[in-house]
Amino acid sequence: MTSRKRVFELLRTINVAACQCPAHGFRGNIQVTNSTPEKDYAFEIKCSTVRYGLGVTKEVGLDLVNLAAKNVCVMTDPNVVSLKPTKAVLDSLTKYGINYKVFDEVRVEPTDSSFKAAILFAKMGNFDSFVAVGGGSVMDTCKAANLYSCDPEADFLDYVNQPIGKGKQVTVPLKPLIAIPTTSGTGSETTGMSIFDYEKIKAKTGIANAALRPLLALIDPLHTLTVPRNVAIYSGFDIFCHALESFTAIPYTERGPAPANPALRPVYQGSNPISDVWSRFCLQALAKYFTRSVNNADDLEARSSMHLAATMAGVGIGNAGVHLCHGLAYPIAGNVKKFVPDDYGKDPIIPHGLSVVVTAPAVFRFTAQSDPDKHLEAANLLGTDTTGRKQNDAGRILSDTILSYMDKMGIGDGLSSLGYSIQDIPELVKGALPQHRLLKLTPLQQSEEDLYKLLEDSITIY
Repeated sequence: MTSRKRVFELLRTINVAACQCPAHGFRGNIQVTNSTPEKDYAFEIKCSTVRYGLGVTKEVGLDLVNLAAKNVCVMTDPNVVSLKPTKAVLDSLTKYGINYKVFDEVRVEPTDSSFKAAILFAKMGNFDSFVAVGGGSVMDTCKAANLYSCDPEADFLDYVNQPIGKGKQVTVPLKPLIAIPTTSGTGSETTGMSIFDYEKIKAKTGIANAALRPLLALIDPLHTLTVPRNVAIYSGFDIFCHALESFTAIPYTERGPAPANPALRPVYQGSNPISDVWSRFCLQALAKYFTRSVNNADDLEARSSMHLAATMAGVGIGNAGVHLCHGLAYPIAGNVKKFVPDDYGKDPIIPHGLSVVVTAPAVFRFTAQSDPDKHLEAANLLGTDTTGRKQNDAGRILSDTILSYMDKMGIGDGLSSLGYSIQDIPELVKGALPQHRLLKLTPLQQSEEDLYKLLEDSITIY
């Protein structure tokens, strides 16, 4: 792995001008210093522009006119392409005379292979802007297609997070990307994250850079009314874990080292007072609307509130980050055997929200000692009366709160319900260990044995 000093020397040598797009970058050249404090001392909040409202999708054509777009790539998946959200987008583009081409082969839970197919389409199309219509898989795929089409000579692993890839900084200007989420979970419409299954290691990894953030997110609650029950459940648990993990992540002042230049501060910076506001908002929304949104697809108030919560969780995770639930989830999803949930087609798949929540009871029992008061507060925000409860019980209380939601939503009995057994744990640990970016945001350091124990405790959970 390239040393930190060598990275700085290369930056001085290259001195490449950064993207000057007001949505993505800053003006000037990257300068660095040899003097770096051991811990960070600052955090910053970056976010896509968010526009929220019933029917707001109809404005996308005018947004593209305002951007002087001439050749637009619309990305979606084989399911969403035939639904009302895509029709609304294409009707708006047609109304305002926008030339476009549709890529509808995005894979749910994308892989490096499916990313490469989308990247090739983007390169061949020579597009000047992008529109992503769908869930997190579509938005993450579109971000990658935008990036690599703007840097056509880059090797695929150049921008992928270390240690799997090279973690190269994004210095090329990207094209405008408008994200229109149709599910309520990932928050990808506001983040600089692009996640995929790396088939070689059977685990998820991704690209993390502020430049990937969409220019604009159109949050249209009307799109949520057609979301099937299980998709609503698993997407909701994605919000659930985003909020809990961001809220309990290592404080930004404990993350280190501080960057030698603010341009090099990572996307995931640790919990901070502003991201905590969004996490609290999401936890309160979950307590009030999660069950309603699942049990009644026509409950517009509940589904609208969950849609907004997903975006707010995205603001939180996009700056604070997530930790152990996600770090363990990546190999859980990547090593899927025969599990095929309702509403997700016929191929084996462990939806992202399910893969993250299945270890959450064990994870928060483990992390509670880092900040018992915050763990108790999280349980209280989710509806548990914590009056007079002891700090020593914080982990058990939050764990029991999570289990009550999982039981109410019909989540199976831990990893065993997904086809895993004790014998699979070494392979799952092997897939979790490279997730440095996530493991380091956990408020407690963990050993390989700790990861093994967390997975063992998640084989059965009730």
